[in-house]
Amino acid sequence: MRDKIIIELENMKFYAYHGHYEVEQKVGNHFLVSLLAETEMRTALQSDRLRDAVDYQQIYALVLREMEIPSHLLEHVAERILSSLLSEVKGISYARVKISKMNPPMGGEIEKVSVTLERDM
Repeated sequence: MRDKIIIELENMKFYAYHGHYEVEQKVGNHFLVSLLAETEMRTALQSDRLRDAVDYQQIYALVLREMEIPSHLLEHVAERILSSLLSEVKGISYARVKISKMNPPMGGEIEKVSVTLERDM
């Protein structure tokens, strides 16, 4: 039997400077980021020790770092987050990140626009 552990960091809030338009890069906007990571670190189920688990504080710090780097496209930010996750966090077999730009400047009333990227690690 295979135990699959799902870790979700949901609706992390950031103020960042992502966007194609110059005004977005200067004024910034509010963003929500949700990340799902799948792991099979069974030892943590029994040991109750952080060293045997995926540390979601490490994941949050990684997302924060990447959100602080301005980008023209949300797709690019999502790629950086998943690439960093792959190289820096051990034990993850699958991950999905969703980045939402709140109130995007599109000439109409839109709550948010989102980009989702998922990857088997």
